Amino acid sequence: MILENLQPFVDELKTTIRQAQNQALQSVNKVLIQLYWTIGQRIVEKQAQYGWGKSIISQISEELQNEFVGTKGFSAQNLWNMRQFYLAYQDQPKLQTLSREISWSHNVKILQKLKDPLAQQFYIQASMQNRWSVRVLDHQIDNQTYEKTLLNQTNVAQTLPAELQNQTQQLIKDEYTFDFLGLSEQHSEKQLEDALILEVRNFLTQMGADFTFIGNQYKLTIDHEDYYIDLLLYHRRLKSLIAVELKIGKFKPEYAGKLSFYLTALNETVKLPDENPSIGIIICKEKQRTTVEFALKDINQPIGVATYKLAHVLPKELQSSLPSSQQIEQKLSKLFEQAGSKQGE
Repeated sequence: MILENLQPFVDELKTTIRQAQNQALQSVNKVLIQLYWTIGQRIVEKQAQYGWGKSIISQISEELQNEFVGTKGFSAQNLWNMRQFYLAYQDQPKLQTLSREISWSHNVKILQKLKDPLAQQFYIQASMQNRWSVRVLDHQIDNQTYEKTLLNQTNVAQTLPAELQNQTQQLIKDEYTFDFLGLSEQHSEKQLEDALILEVRNFLTQMGADFTFIGNQYKLTIDHEDYYIDLLLYHRRLKSLIAVELKIGKFKPEYAGKLSFYLTALNETVKLPDENPSIGIIICKEKQRTTVEFALKDINQPIGVATYKLAHVLPKELQSSLPSSQQIEQKLSKLFEQAGSKQGE
């Protein structure tokens, strides 16, 4: 009887130990970020007080490395990063707090690549929620995930429970970049699908965190008729099947009706009882935003419509379509509020 109950107890202890280790690492990280903030602040203050130039950073670095032999983090470049860290966030109390929740390497990457405080906030919170590595964060920034998330077109607010809406909004982008495919501008839907299958790892990275690949041309049989979903994915964190339809032309309203049918079939015949409703994404070459809005308005299944490009370019007309700063801040707060409440529990 003792042996029978031993394994569950050991598993419980392992979970407790891992939680304590994670808490310890988070605590150490916060102390380190605070130290780097203080060093950056003091450097800025002393430069202003004594008129020291950039060359003083190398001298400070040499002194600190001689004193703290074997301690990493006091190179001239890293001291300069601390200085920039303080200057970037000194008037941004929200970012000061958030920056302590991610690693120093994540902070440096964000500071090196971004100047807009709202974009910085997005990538800090997305890194926290999705547990992005620095490499994944770098890719997400290069891929303009911030802009593509703000601009995305979906009907999830009308079709999903409130607790699923924010996370679903984050996983559907307005545009995907398939620059890894090596396709010419003239290609068929089959060529696009085949190329994505051959590059499935890059494809899943482009889609975002927590996606897994189930299959292509996934067969559904309804009333003795066979139907095929171009790509079927699964989102582990959301616990939802993700049906992806690929179109090489302009979005047409009938695409939404067809995908809605597929989602109903998935929910009735494939989805497990403990899984959340299936989600659809139509990825096409072009779309008219008003047409998409009207097409999704009365659809009762959660669907997003996105475009794809074969190169890293966000059209200027979409850049100008970004919401105002106040609207962006409100949207970011809503996108990440659920994750924040869960972390505080």
